Amino acid sequence: MNHATRCTAAAVLCAALIAPFAASAQDEAESPFSWNITAVSDYVFRGASQTDENPTGQAGFTYTSPVGLYAGVWGSGVDFGAGSPDFEVDYFVGYNIDVSENVNVDVMVNRYTYPGASDLAYNELITKTTFAEHYSATVAYSNDVWNSGTDGWYYGVGAEWPLAHDFAVTANLGRSTFEKDVGNDYTDWNVGVSKAIGMVTVGLGYYGTDGNGKDNFGKLADNRVVLTFSVGK
Repeated sequence: MNHATRCTAAAVLCAALIAPFAASAQDEAESPFSWNITAVSDYVFRGASQTDENPTGQAGFTYTSPVGLYAGVWGSGVDFGAGSPDFEVDYFVGYNIDVSENVNVDVMVNRYTYPGASDLAYNELITKTTFAEHYSATVAYSNDVWNSGTDGWYYGVGAEWPLAHDFAVTANLGRSTFEKDVGNDYTDWNVGVSKAIGMVTVGLGYYGTDGNGKDNFGKLADNRVVLTFSVGK
């Protein structure tokens, strides 16, 4: 399947899966269901392109209980080279709670899967603490990062500053470390601006890594601009 066909198939599948929930979400202002459909010029994960620097479609769906427990699924097109899987599908469960007026804690277990390539699947525990709504710290751990049998850690800090007229500016800095020689420890970063227009958000971000990231992933970790269109609720 060529890249254009994969992108079209992903977009059609995402729309078919999400459309019924979109109608439901509009009917109930306090619905426990949330959803999103996104088009990106490049799917970048922790500084590295997952789509060989090409655009793709993405979609997600989450159910959140009144006590803060939640579960959901998220999918995206991917391209790791000839013979690689065409899609990533992540399944997650977690718990989100406000521990004080200014501090929120989210703990999630995420299962990364790749239909047709089960040998790539692995789990990750991700914790995110948000301070004063705009600042966050993330720590993630996998005992089998990239299904390599190796421990991997990710540490990240981020911020989002709302501006007038529904604009926002974001910035994130991350560090990936590995127990063995599955890859070099490396740093990734991004800055971006977004504009919300009703249920639609348009974003423009600039992503990069340090030299170790480029050693790990080659041109897939080069600095790049990513354009995002997202609709959701």
